[in-house]
Amino acid sequence: MLDIKYIRANPEQVKAGLELKGADMQISGFLQKDQRRREKLQQVEKTRADKNNVSAKVSCLKRAGISADEQIAESRVIDARLAGLQEDLKGIEQDLESALLWLPNLPDETVPPGKGAEDNVEIRRWGQPRSPDGVRPHWEIGPALGVEFERGSRMAGSGFIAYTGQAARLQRSLINFFLDFQSSRGYCEAWPPYLVNRSSMTGTAQLPKLEEDMYRVESDDLFLIPTAEVPITNLHREEILAAEQLPIKYCGFSACFRREAGAAGKDTRGLVRVHQFDKVELVKLARPEDSANEHELLLGDAEAALQALGLPYRVLLLCSGDMSFAAAKCYDLEVFAPGIDRWLEVSSCSNFKDFQARRASIRYRPAAGARPEYVHTLNGSGLALPRVVVGILEHYQNADGSVAVPPALQPYMRADVLRA
Repeated sequence: MLDIKYIRANPEQVKAGLELKGADMQISGFLQKDQRRREKLQQVEKTRADKNNVSAKVSCLKRAGISADEQIAESRVIDARLAGLQEDLKGIEQDLESALLWLPNLPDETVPPGKGAEDNVEIRRWGQPRSPDGVRPHWEIGPALGVEFERGSRMAGSGFIAYTGQAARLQRSLINFFLDFQSSRGYCEAWPPYLVNRSSMTGTAQLPKLEEDMYRVESDDLFLIPTAEVPITNLHREEILAAEQLPIKYCGFSACFRREAGAAGKDTRGLVRVHQFDKVELVKLARPEDSANEHELLLGDAEAALQALGLPYRVLLLCSGDMSFAAAKCYDLEVFAPGIDRWLEVSSCSNFKDFQARRASIRYRPAAGARPEYVHTLNGSGLALPRVVVGILEHYQNADGSVAVPPALQPYMRADVLRA
């Protein structure tokens, strides 16, 4: 959520930032709502003061033994007027709050302008991408190794995958490897619930913007999490932290559920876009002055996991128009999949600044006795499994359809090759 005081003081900068994000919103209309709220608040305060004055007169008259019937009647009229004004104010504030929830975060000044993926900036590459020549797509060799495309779809519909045998062990090995790897880099392991309430989803800005993309348990008004970012960030919702606690660093595994899995007919084959997938998430809470550096360190932690697996990748700095609703700055990590000759995103490392913290009311006290301030929140995948699996099956593929196991995974797999 944006700071309403900042919007009020910097309408042109906010308008420009929203345009860079591709948001078609009228700041003038928002400011008019804010002005109506302030005017109504003044009326409430003046009426409350009138009420207090009349109440004081009633007390004085009663102490003097003089009838206060006229003042009591006046007080009742004021009470009715005050109740009406307070109800009006509540409606205006709810309207303003709703409008605030629909405003996306503003891009950081270091983010390149642009409208889509074609305007993203490649920062660096690591490793040598394998030539696509002779490499079969993962959906051809996966079934023989236990990637159950057809059976998963039979159970739950398209976009749901089951794993058996070696493929199932590969999933478990990757989860354990990522958790161990990031824990060794100073992250506290978390195991979050997979269902969260509406307040938690709103706190991390999935709601109201993305509600149609979420799986919802209607009878309980709970949502299946789209990422562990949601419950892990909300671990500290409505808390005031001490400065010395920051940065707080969590890594947590969860299944992730997303109703929207790409445009109709696009990326529907294989593991590139699915409705349920596994992921280890990295979440940080940091002091505002440290968040830019913590963002770079977060990116480095996600990169290090890919390097440990020996998977070639590239780092992209996303342009303003290609970032998520909540992000102020975002890097994508993309692994090269030679079997389909494409770069595939396996992690988005985002700095949200105080956008999520304002929604979730996560604050810290800079010093003893100081006024609480909002933390900055950051997160990134460390890493998302489906496309990492694609990278492994295609990058480490042998001519006979077997797949070499990356050395870092061999202690977890207790094998050095996957074969039918």
